[in-house]
Amino acid sequence: MNRLQHPTRLAILSCMASFVLLSVVGLSGCAVDTTIVLDGAGKGRIYDGIGAVSAGASSRLLYDYKEPYRSQILDYLFKPGYGAALQHLKVEIGADVNSTDGAEPSSMRSRDDHDYTRGYEWWLMEEARKRNPQIILDTLPWGAPGWVGNGQLYSQDMANYVADFLLGAKKYHHLAIGYTGVWNEKQFDSTYVKELYRTLTEQHIPAQIVCCDEYPGEGLGQWSVVDMMLKDAELNTAVDAVGVHYPLVDGKYTTPANARTIGKPLWSSEDQPNTGGGPIVSREWQIGGRILARLYNRNYLEGGFSKTEIWSPITSYYDILAAPNSGLMYANTPWSGYYNVQGAIWATAHTTQFAQPGWQYLDAASGLLPEQGSYVGLKSPNGKDWSVVVETIDAKQPQKITLGVKGALSLATIHVWETNSQRTFEHVVDVSPVQGKVSYTLDPDSLYTFTTTTGQGRGTVKPPANIPFPLPYADNFEDTEVGRAPRFLSDQDGAFEAHPCLHRKGRCLEQVITVKPIPWGPLPDPFTLAGDVTWSDYRIAVDILLNGDGPVTLMGRIDSADVFKDGKAPWPSGYVLTMEPSGRWTLSTSAYKTTTRKLASGSVPMSAGKWHHAELVFKANQVSASLDGKTLTNTTDSSHPRGMFAIGAGWNRAQFDNLSITPR
Repeated sequence: MNRLQHPTRLAILSCMASFVLLSVVGLSGCAVDTTIVLDGAGKGRIYDGIGAVSAGASSRLLYDYKEPYRSQILDYLFKPGYGAALQHLKVEIGADVNSTDGAEPSSMRSRDDHDYTRGYEWWLMEEARKRNPQIILDTLPWGAPGWVGNGQLYSQDMANYVADFLLGAKKYHHLAIGYTGVWNEKQFDSTYVKELYRTLTEQHIPAQIVCCDEYPGEGLGQWSVVDMMLKDAELNTAVDAVGVHYPLVDGKYTTPANARTIGKPLWSSEDQPNTGGGPIVSREWQIGGRILARLYNRNYLEGGFSKTEIWSPITSYYDILAAPNSGLMYANTPWSGYYNVQGAIWATAHTTQFAQPGWQYLDAASGLLPEQGSYVGLKSPNGKDWSVVVETIDAKQPQKITLGVKGALSLATIHVWETNSQRTFEHVVDVSPVQGKVSYTLDPDSLYTFTTTTGQGRGTVKPPANIPFPLPYADNFEDTEVGRAPRFLSDQDGAFEAHPCLHRKGRCLEQVITVKPIPWGPLPDPFTLAGDVTWSDYRIAVDILLNGDGPVTLMGRIDSADVFKDGKAPWPSGYVLTMEPSGRWTLSTSAYKTTTRKLASGSVPMSAGKWHHAELVFKANQVSASLDGKTLTNTTDSSHPRGMFAIGAGWNRAQFDNLSITPR
């Protein structure tokens, strides 16, 4: 029997078979029929969309993918009727400061600096809008350049900085950004929120303010802005949407009653498919997709949220950095072209491909299923089309639902889409209502969409095979555009860019940030990272130029670069060779949550403004370092048997050239 021809009959037979099996263990095989009535005159909040947050350098390696793979990835994220079809994209306003998995470049490194081409967020917004001209764009700072407010982010300088970013996006990239925020996961300052509002108004910038993107337990509490808005009319006018991060705490939503009645949209403005202990997005449906299937429905049903934004759209950062696997997709090997379309993409598609921002939730057609699961009903602005998203993730047995339609809503053919461990966003059947109703039996641990709309689809293009980071690896930076970062190197603080070499011809890599930015979180010294965590025996060789203002570092066998493991650590977990302009050098082993341990040190002749050649070599338990062909040390240590490499500096304009990594 073909399910596409007789879905209801087959589902009932399946239910009967389940009853026989489940009765043996004392469970009911078929649940009571749940009737869901969609009324065209029904009430509910306006659906504002599902989106993602490109921030914390989470999209860094995506830009390094070559075509056609880069465009394929972007299609899965943003193209309507193809993949996740994201409806909202929030990006970081960069500040050359670590914001989770690296540093994103600033567009204003001084009051007089204006460069709206640095980094990749401009490009990502453009690519998203090419695919979906209706996508809603948003911005949020994680830190700020050091010149802002004499070190105080909440200042007129910062309001001007945000305004300048929005104006630059419009003038140079033709991007109208609809929203902007205050400061990621920091206690808000109501005076600054009003100052930002006045600045945007005076400069005729239409972006609306989302406030205040706070984490549970942060400051006065992530919902404290609502209490203040109710007492301060000016603040209430300034804030257009209330956004909070990770509002599901210990299985319960934190939304207070006054937030539900304040008359502002409520957004889960950063969320993840996790269980409260950090990101655990799986590349399969079984974890990431299943969690999101619950989250999207319940964020509205129990939290009152009309928008959910996931950090991040894509895992395009190295696995040894903080919060690995946060993205809806996985793509962090640009040298291979490989990517993975995870179950989270299709869980998202079950809403985004069937409802658009501006649709309305139907509260009377939204609720919980009696045998575990949930459903939300939505109708289009034209009052005809409708969709119902149903998840049965925690259900243990089949459940029957009956959909009924009232008012002017369409009684046309209903298209049914399903995802579970056997099906991936599959159009399983079309059914026609009888006397305005249709019944359907739901499988457990599944996600469905019932809809009168058409135009949905599932991308099927496949990536090439994954391969390790290339070894040997070399870069003389001659092919890197001036003012841009080289391929594969991921800045963790500061900014490493190609610039004309000092005292030699050609281009070199230069760390250009000399004033510490205003941080969001931990502030390691500037370094840029690449390689493979499985590397063991290899040589790092590079030409270095110190300018007299600070050190240069070579790092190897880096096994963790998670800045949150120890916010006081200046370097990642691995071996670190530090060379000062004075000629003083130190070889250390650095490990988070432990004291950095010195392995060797000494002093050699060294001249600031003169090029030197440094090497750091690993062979089994032997770690050796040399400068200008002379051995500095050859020591034995087993703290870090394998890991990636990095080069770094202080907050000084050191230069690097002829970088190479070769096996030993």
